[in-house]
Amino acid sequence: MSAAPLRALRRPVGGIAGTWLILVIVAAILAPVLSPYAFDVQDLKRAYQPASAAHWLGTDEFGRDLLTRLIYGARTSLSVSATAIAISVACGMVLGAAAAWFGGWLDRMVTVVVDMTWSFPEILIALILVAIIGPGTTGTMIAIAVAYLAQFTRLTRAQIMTLKGETFIEAARSLGAGNAHILFRHLLPNALAPVLVSAMLATGDAIILEATLGFFGLGAQPPVPSWGGMMSAGSALVFKAPWIIIFPGLTVAVTVVAINLYGDALIAELDIRAKLRRTA
Repeated sequence: MSAAPLRALRRPVGGIAGTWLILVIVAAILAPVLSPYAFDVQDLKRAYQPASAAHWLGTDEFGRDLLTRLIYGARTSLSVSATAIAISVACGMVLGAAAAWFGGWLDRMVTVVVDMTWSFPEILIALILVAIIGPGTTGTMIAIAVAYLAQFTRLTRAQIMTLKGETFIEAARSLGAGNAHILFRHLLPNALAPVLVSAMLATGDAIILEATLGFFGLGAQPPVPSWGGMMSAGSALVFKAPWIIIFPGLTVAVTVVAINLYGDALIAELDIRAKLRRTA
């Protein structure tokens, strides 16, 4: 699997999508270096300025440089979404693997809870949790992680149910390997590839969910910029200064499309769909 991401970049669509993602990630990491202005410094005399040589994407209602806030917004939106999905993957893989391996009451309990949460839209679960925890990056992160937990639990459980009957698992058992050794050294590594690709695709959905929560004012709180928060501020100014909502919206749309296109290229390289059909 280690060379598959690089091979996916060699595909035409995967290369274009991957290049955009690399640029966005690098911009988010190097935001203090690349940003032409401070993201939280207001200059009301420069409010609502359109794109110019001084401000490439214009300024917002407080005179803040929109490009700067877009770059810092990438740091907020990507870090919250990626961290939330990473937490969801880790917890989902452990729950799914334990349920499939041990079976019995644990499998029934996990399956019932997962099926219950699966029946609700992610946005509804996230809104309920943010309402309980409170707005902010931490609440948004936890809400997104819980919202996507069922997806990775179900996928991991299905993979482990297929793998636990394989000959190499029986061999490990006969050699005296314990449950923890079999789970973490044999089963989970072999179930990792489909889960990671699913996690990458889910990151695109998580970015949209984070932007939605930010749009409702439940995400990162001012003055910390986020793409959703920027669109929320621009929605009331769409006729006066449309660039305030257009550029963050385009950035979210292009980034999510790029994640899905690169994910499709990665799936093709790993031949995951064929493997899932063979295990079905």
